[in-house]
Amino acid sequence: MEEERQPARRPGGRSARVRTAVHRAVTDLIAERGFGNYTVGEVAARAGVADTSVYRRWGTLEALTMDVAITWLTTTSPVPDTGSLDGDLRAYAANVARDVTGPDGLAVLRLVIALSSAGDDGVRAREAFLAERSRQLQVMLDRARDRGEHPPEVLDVVDHLLAPMYVRVLFGAVPLTPGYVDGLTGRLLARTP
Repeated sequence: MEEERQPARRPGGRSARVRTAVHRAVTDLIAERGFGNYTVGEVAARAGVADTSVYRRWGTLEALTMDVAITWLTTTSPVPDTGSLDGDLRAYAANVARDVTGPDGLAVLRLVIALSSAGDDGVRAREAFLAERSRQLQVMLDRARDRGEHPPEVLDVVDHLLAPMYVRVLFGAVPLTPGYVDGLTGRLLARTP
């Protein structure tokens, strides 16, 4: 009796390369033209794939853009585990500041805002982005609670740490210096009992 051979699964492979190329194309087009000022055909051409590949995998431009935003978020801002709430929040804030002022940060923030006005798909994309950011924060805050610390609520972190940084980047205000970011974190920690 002959065993049926299963095809070997390659980690990454062509699918990963296509995803990476398409994500890069979307990020570059958003940076150059803004959200919605490009077509699936232009994304596909820039990524070097057929537009049918993009439609088959993502379905809509909004679904693709949501995937780009969430992937960027989860890969660029991992949740730190320094052993203390103070250390975790300071490391997290520094990472977010680095990421949003990096080459793709402004484009992704603009994308999330633009998705808010892109109909139902856009609203779902914005909600998915916020849900992922909240999930990341909740992991860090739950870990602190498990250590016996008294962490703030997720929305407090969003309001007092993330929102000021996002606004400064979006409006081109004063740069996110380490002192400014550390001050935001210090004020948030001072509010926590």
